[in-house]
Amino acid sequence: MFEGEFRQAAENAAQYLQDPKFMERALKLPGSQPVETLDSVKRALVDDRPHSFEDCVLWARKSFAEQFNNQIVQLLHNFPKDQTTSSGEPFWSGPKRCPHSIRFNSTTDLHLDYVVAAANLKAEVYGIPQVRDRQAVMDMVDKIEIPEFVPKSGVKIAVTDAEAEAQSNQVDSERVSNLQAAIPSATSFGSLKLKPLEFEKDDDSNFHMDFIVAASNLRAENYDIAPADRHKSKLIAGKIIPAIATTTSLVSGLVCLELLKLVQGHRKLELFKNGFVNLALPFFGFSEPIQAPTNKYYDKEWTLWDRFEVDGEMTLENFIKYFEEEHQLEITMLSQGVSMLYSFFMPPCQEE
Repeated sequence: MFEGEFRQAAENAAQYLQDPKFMERALKLPGSQPVETLDSVKRALVDDRPHSFEDCVLWARKSFAEQFNNQIVQLLHNFPKDQTTSSGEPFWSGPKRCPHSIRFNSTTDLHLDYVVAAANLKAEVYGIPQVRDRQAVMDMVDKIEIPEFVPKSGVKIAVTDAEAEAQSNQVDSERVSNLQAAIPSATSFGSLKLKPLEFEKDDDSNFHMDFIVAASNLRAENYDIAPADRHKSKLIAGKIIPAIATTTSLVSGLVCLELLKLVQGHRKLELFKNGFVNLALPFFGFSEPIQAPTNKYYDKEWTLWDRFEVDGEMTLENFIKYFEEEHQLEITMLSQGVSMLYSFFMPPCQEE
């Protein structure tokens, strides 16, 4: 949530304002990434762009309603508490906890914590002066009226990881076109500059941990999970980045040692090592790599490391003939990524 609202969306919007070819590159991204990228730019520059701190508070209040009330109400509309599976078992059972929505109350410290932190982070992204006075923020948020959320019918919610992945890979060309049309040209924003926020847990004055603690505890309350105080939340957040950095640095070091051997000209396999590392035990094991299996075609040997290099551009027909004439090989199948370009069982194209 922090990454999406205060870093990734701001980065995408900032690149759009600075890079004339950003839109062109975004449209070439695979899967649903063009929709996600353009949607984040539209939200950052059009839908959720604040012009004052009051606008930041309004956005934070709407975010609270969306994250901790509306989404849960919609979820329970799709899957009521008494929902059963096709086998007759309760849907909300085992690891699936039945959630409940949370109504905002400015007198509840945790609710106000979220609005104060989110509003100030939003203001920092757009270079708007922050307001750290909780009473002043409370006065602003109490003036905001949020319409009662009415769940929609026909909303598809993924139940399994496979369904979620399938939904994420769907490409909606019409929505892409609508998003393109809804985003004004970069020059229309004048001197607007956005500051993407990099998460920093050790600065207690930057509202980063304030936001993490409030958001995580509110989500925990949705699902009746025991809350975590600031100290425990900081410990949990602190374990993520160092763990990745430590593992990465170790693996990078081992790879560099093997690269140095190549640079020095060593070619004997016994001088190279495969490394097996488990930092939790800790365990460090090394073994010698084995020679790649050798195969033959005609009088030539080859391994999986060998490649054919073809220069120039040519048609599919010429490409097939090239291998027949130069290497006496028949191509039976040709693919690029997950796309099948040619196969011996495919019918030939008919010229119009």
